[in-house]
Amino acid sequence: MTNLADLLTGTAARHSDRVAVACGDTRLTYEQLDRAANQVANLLVAHDVKPGDKVAMSFPNLPQFTIVYFGILKTGATVVPLNVLLKSREIAYHLDDSDSIAYVAFEGSPELSMGQAAASASEESESCRSLIVVPADLSHAPWASEPAGFDTVAVEDDATAVLLYTSGTTGRPKGAQLRHSNMRSNAIVSAELFGCDEVTPDTYLCVLPLFHSFGQTVIQNSAIALGSKIVMLPRFDASTALQLMRTHGITFFAGVPTMYWALLRAADDGIEVSEVADNLRIAVAGGSALPGEVHKDFFDRFGVTILEGYGLSETSPVTSFSVLGEPPRIGSIGVPIPGVEMKLINDDWSEVADAINDDGYTAIGEIAVRGPNVMKGYYQRPDATREAIHDNWFRTGDLARRDADGWYYIVDRSKDMIIRGGYNVYPREIEELLMTHPAVSLVAVVGVPHDSHGEEIHAVVVRDLQHGELTETELVDWAKERLAAYKYPRVIRFVDSLPMTSTGKILKREL
Repeated sequence: MTNLADLLTGTAARHSDRVAVACGDTRLTYEQLDRAANQVANLLVAHDVKPGDKVAMSFPNLPQFTIVYFGILKTGATVVPLNVLLKSREIAYHLDDSDSIAYVAFEGSPELSMGQAAASASEESESCRSLIVVPADLSHAPWASEPAGFDTVAVEDDATAVLLYTSGTTGRPKGAQLRHSNMRSNAIVSAELFGCDEVTPDTYLCVLPLFHSFGQTVIQNSAIALGSKIVMLPRFDASTALQLMRTHGITFFAGVPTMYWALLRAADDGIEVSEVADNLRIAVAGGSALPGEVHKDFFDRFGVTILEGYGLSETSPVTSFSVLGEPPRIGSIGVPIPGVEMKLINDDWSEVADAINDDGYTAIGEIAVRGPNVMKGYYQRPDATREAIHDNWFRTGDLARRDADGWYYIVDRSKDMIIRGGYNVYPREIEELLMTHPAVSLVAVVGVPHDSHGEEIHAVVVRDLQHGELTETELVDWAKERLAAYKYPRVIRFVDSLPMTSTGKILKREL
């Protein structure tokens, strides 16, 4: 009967005067954060939100994200965090697929007009009854006049706390149902992994998007569980990040590989890093493997070994991590976190043999995970859930091998997924959209290596010449209007035909 929001309520009771969140000139203590979340809860109840309802939200890394997140949880409703880069068409899909009855969205900025997209999406949505637009100025927040007291609704541990959307390679985005117990246990274990404690709290720099499970669990929820300080950066910029690390005495940094590349480049541009290095205690990474040179250069400059981990939206997300205090094993995602089991399986769910081959590793298999972090299933997709979960084991779609010490090494991502700048991009969704263009006959989307983004999105297109001579620029611009900024293809290659198997399946590896 523990609500994930109790993490905040409990810490506010123990450490009311500690700073919980800092962003720009804004500072919120734990008491202020908890009271603001209570006000959000009262506002949502006034909008007829009840326990078990779904409430969507769209915010960049701002205090408003955390306030609204815990406000939704306090009502007993389920949080549906949406990527801030989604366009109105995509938002409407998520609202309806999740059955969200309310949508709380940031008004945005001149560079990212989120309020307009939210209004269009909520009008298009069949399920959404209420749209609440939130300005940048907290003093003018729509909940500002609401009572600051609220009794958090008790929920069953199996109740869904967060509906986190992830895409499969064979369909549109689907919602992973993460229980209160999933999210709570993963936040607490994550904090313990890195030697965090409540007596000497860390100061976290939050550059990972909070709408993603990595930022939610490893930064926000872990920090709040222990009364730590979260310094938010709405949009990552390496020079700004280093300045914040220096001025706030950041002890805990988490990022994706592209961020570490950028930090090292910014440090080379003459930014003083000695004060950053004096305070920094923990650096963690996920999303894709860090090159050995980044490990070495970061340790040389900052004196900290980067800890690499692995997880998925469906696993709350943390599943494995390298071990604090041990030297890095390049390319490894570490060992299972406490309470979580991992194994390698074949297509039929049979386990890959434990035998270590001459190269020092087991045979390659698909990673399967079992533990308190595994979701209860995909929302309203029983077939997809049955395919993914068997006897409480979740199959990840990621191929790996294991060394004699039990450390895992990813050898390939799920068959088609592209990781661009730390964001998961699923080709099927892009292909389905491009196929709606009248001048496109057939298309295959693949990832190609990119120095800074890891991978770039490349579309190989067969044109339908009956509809005119489509150009690369025209198709890129058309897709850009309809897809989030991290999704649309930057490169279009026109071909006469695509390589296929005898059964008509496109052979992407030949592209």
